[in-house]
Amino acid sequence: MQPAQAELRRAIRATALVLFVALRPLMAQNVDTANSDDVPRPLPGDIGLAGSAAPDIGRFLAVRSATDPSLSRDAEQLSFITSTTGQPQVWAVSMASGYAGVPAPRQLTFGEHGITTQAWSPTGGWIFYAADRGGDEREGYYLVSPDGTEERELLPPNDAYRQFGAWSPDGNRIAYASTERNGVDFDVYVLNIAADGTAGTPRRVLEGSGAVTVSAWRPDGGALVLSQARGETTNDLLQLDLTTGRVDTLFAPDSASSFRNIAWTPDGRGFYLATDDGRDVPGLAYYDTAAHALTWIGVSRYEVSDVALSPDGRWLAWTENVDGYSALHILDLKGTGSEERPQVPAGVYQIVWAPHDPVLAIRVAGPRIPGDVFVYDAPSHRLTRATLSAAAGLDPEQFTAPRVVAFPSWDRDAIHGLLYLPSGAGKRRPAVLLALHGGPSKQARPTYRPLFQYLLTRGIAVLDLNYRGSTGYGRRYTQLDDGRQRMNAVRDMAGALDWLGHARLADTSRAAVFGASYGGFMAFAALSMLPDRFKAGVGMVGVSNWITALAGASPLLKATDRVEYGDVNDPADREFLIDISPITHVDSIRAPLMVIHGANDPRDPVAESDQLVAAIRAHDGRVEYLRFLDEGHGIRSLSNRITAYRAITTFLERALAPAATRSR
Repeated sequence: MQPAQAELRRAIRATALVLFVALRPLMAQNVDTANSDDVPRPLPGDIGLAGSAAPDIGRFLAVRSATDPSLSRDAEQLSFITSTTGQPQVWAVSMASGYAGVPAPRQLTFGEHGITTQAWSPTGGWIFYAADRGGDEREGYYLVSPDGTEERELLPPNDAYRQFGAWSPDGNRIAYASTERNGVDFDVYVLNIAADGTAGTPRRVLEGSGAVTVSAWRPDGGALVLSQARGETTNDLLQLDLTTGRVDTLFAPDSASSFRNIAWTPDGRGFYLATDDGRDVPGLAYYDTAAHALTWIGVSRYEVSDVALSPDGRWLAWTENVDGYSALHILDLKGTGSEERPQVPAGVYQIVWAPHDPVLAIRVAGPRIPGDVFVYDAPSHRLTRATLSAAAGLDPEQFTAPRVVAFPSWDRDAIHGLLYLPSGAGKRRPAVLLALHGGPSKQARPTYRPLFQYLLTRGIAVLDLNYRGSTGYGRRYTQLDDGRQRMNAVRDMAGALDWLGHARLADTSRAAVFGASYGGFMAFAALSMLPDRFKAGVGMVGVSNWITALAGASPLLKATDRVEYGDVNDPADREFLIDISPITHVDSIRAPLMVIHGANDPRDPVAESDQLVAAIRAHDGRVEYLRFLDEGHGIRSLSNRITAYRAITTFLERALAPAATRSR
């Protein structure tokens, strides 16, 4: 490095440190630091008529989805969350009601704030739900009756973070983790709930350190299986005896591993789970608690995801991640020993059994099914569709399914993704949007994405990139971006464009980048560190300065951030984190950028976007900022989503238009 360059780099790092020091008190006080003009104002818009050859983005955003399914005690009713009203609310449907093939749902909650999770009591008398305030993730806990005529407040929201665990098997208690004690560490609590829905005083049953959460109750209700996070994708497994307070370590290997989806046998002698202990890819295993022995049920080259056992212990269900799609398996453990594969639509699955019947709820989300629930009766092998979400006048069969792709990146390592090509792409190479998922320990999977489907109707291709560090391809792949390897994933973006260009699949001279959360950081990094490769970028709730971001993250993230990113108090780590922060290289951002953030974001504080926007404006860069005062880590309200995505699509279409069109 030349002396002048070294001096410039030191000056940039010093600037980043000054920003950090200046912003710390603002972050602590939750003070707005942005221009009031950045607060978006809803604009009138016309979504047009159904059947249009070029549907408005509003129609794609209005497509409904059912999530978080839960079955009643007798499996005769299903509760779920959907945003039909514009905010996520709890709905329920009777499997015997409605018209042939599609039962009629009913709305149960009507609160001002969106519902984050819900679960039917094993006794059937109440449905638990949680709700935060404007996306701040400080949840209150509530009950609603199955007919929606009565509600109870179990715990009001406060400044603590809570993580719901589960109902006890007898339906008289719930277990959860919370930072009530010191605002940093998660302790475990049990709350008694009477038959009339009144709650006792929460009882702290474990004083935790870091991120401790509840994985499952033992079938007799006398113990909890707890997860102690070691990293974003790794954890230890503990068992807490609720009578004696004794904590036994079930799994804490020297090499960090994952232990997920605990499914106890009815006799309480052991449980099934998904784990990668001693393996690169998580498999299906059984743990005998008396013998302290782990037995592998089957070895597959695909990752095992969900694991669930029917309440009678006969039917073992699990899913495998096959190139992003879920494959569902149901094994008869006590009868014929045969394996069932219900013919549900292709997509990504979430599975949960009814509390007392061998009936399985299967939530399906795919490119052509935005999110609906099917119910499978295991003894009769009968599959029924429980929900049929509105498609907003669009034909889901016309939605584009992606191609599963893999290609060699800059170091010849295989990188993965999902490629969506518009019709007619073979005649003329389309512009392309490089989409970047959050995490980073997550995966781009083939679900319904409104932005993608809209852009395809405008002739723009999308590559949903599973850069190194993504899940779904084994532990080695997930760890390829840890620590000092962080920027190798940014180089994968250049590798993706090189591959698209060489394969003549897209016009990479007209490429943009889009990402949210960690993907927002990747979008900022793309424009600041690969400035000649992209025409534009959109970053939502992203990190611009790793020092301020890690200092201001929520307690659940702080418990794992050190493993993934490093220690901000270590001088070498700190220097590295400053060096890779997009704000350090803000003078390199030449392409227009759109930044979107919720002011209540507890994961990546809104100051991350405030400081980046201010720095770009100070350098006379081109930036548009949408700062939502009533949102958190994402955009939940439908009206805000329409406002944001109208702006996003206008911005991208303008930036990616052919040169002759842009010059008019």
